[in-house]
Amino acid sequence: MERTDKQIPSSISNVSRRGFLQGATALAAAGAVPAVATPGRGRGRNRGTLLAYVGAQTNTVTGDGIYRFEVNPSTGELTPIDSMPSGAANPTWLAFDPTKSFLYAANSVSPSGSVSAFSVDPSNGDLTLLNTVDAQGAGSTHCSVHPGGKWLFVANYGGGNAAVLPVNPDGSLGAATQVVTIPVNPPPLGVQPAVDAPPGSFAISGHDAPHAHQIQSDPGGSDVFLTDLGTDRTLMFRFDATTGILTPNNPYAVAETDGAGPRHFSFHPNGRYFYVINEEASTMTFMTYDAGTGLLTPQQTIPTVPPDFVGTNFPSEVILSHDGRYVYGLNRLHDTIAIFRVGGTGELTRLGEEWTRADYPRHLAIEPTGNFMYVSNQRGDSFTIFRVHGGGQHLKFVGYEPVRAPMFIDFLWIA
Repeated sequence: MERTDKQIPSSISNVSRRGFLQGATALAAAGAVPAVATPGRGRGRNRGTLLAYVGAQTNTVTGDGIYRFEVNPSTGELTPIDSMPSGAANPTWLAFDPTKSFLYAANSVSPSGSVSAFSVDPSNGDLTLLNTVDAQGAGSTHCSVHPGGKWLFVANYGGGNAAVLPVNPDGSLGAATQVVTIPVNPPPLGVQPAVDAPPGSFAISGHDAPHAHQIQSDPGGSDVFLTDLGTDRTLMFRFDATTGILTPNNPYAVAETDGAGPRHFSFHPNGRYFYVINEEASTMTFMTYDAGTGLLTPQQTIPTVPPDFVGTNFPSEVILSHDGRYVYGLNRLHDTIAIFRVGGTGELTRLGEEWTRADYPRHLAIEPTGNFMYVSNQRGDSFTIFRVHGGGQHLKFVGYEPVRAPMFIDFLWIA
């Protein structure tokens, strides 16, 4: 799509708010797109007031890293409420439990990452820190809660591993009950740059070692998947929800092309289609999922950038429209949202792209009513807002909201 309409609408931008929260002020937010629809008070139709929770980079261990806003679902505008320390620095990913009673933050710190647990006040969305526990690996970059609510998974990018943490009845976390280390041989680390990378690419971000990037279960909770950028694989596990033990499936992994660098994935709402975005090859892989065997089968790989693109790009995130008809892939450096149509058997057709209008987009989400999309621009210190048209096929730029180094956004309805 053509890069036009760069002005900030006065109805969205509010200069008087720019000093709030040390420059992390008004974020025009309104709702994350979950990979799979989840029941509970936090999703679905309007239930009162819509809140947005943002995880952001911090300069110090004690710095505020989680910001809370009230969202106007009609306009996309966001009113800042407060901020709080995340329990550690750099809460790069946030995850609600299935009941939306607790919020968890993966803290990307070294030499060992951590996960913080918060209770959520159902009347106003206030967060209360419960505890922070060791994630058993450096640079915790992603966390998710099992559909049963009793286990949390965390991926440690710097540690090249993942851990299973028990969730206590009060929502706090216990010490890790299992740590999964990603083996290097076989296979070897991927090549740099990727064999399928665009011409002239110098995307060589993570093939020095295993780098766990996302860990999450299937919708039913019987299987768990872990993407490893360093060895170009998606690892497959069977999960025992009683003992909290991950057991490697057979076969253990699905391989991408050499050097592709699988980063994040999303399930289709039907629970049978699985989409992985590859950070170094600038591609998207579609796989089918068999709930009986717990296995993924690759079906298609398609570029996230235009055919004539030359240079370096680092794709970051993949989400689906609420009805599952469209897939969106986020491109860093190219700074675009790639838009794909989902075919009748899950295959993708690239429709085009929308310019993010800010630097280095790391995460994107669609608010629960499906009207607005939000892109967190890590280096652009802002969210850019798009109105979703045509059921998701078209995105119309609405405006900017400044926030310091945003990494993630999610949403919650309160009474």
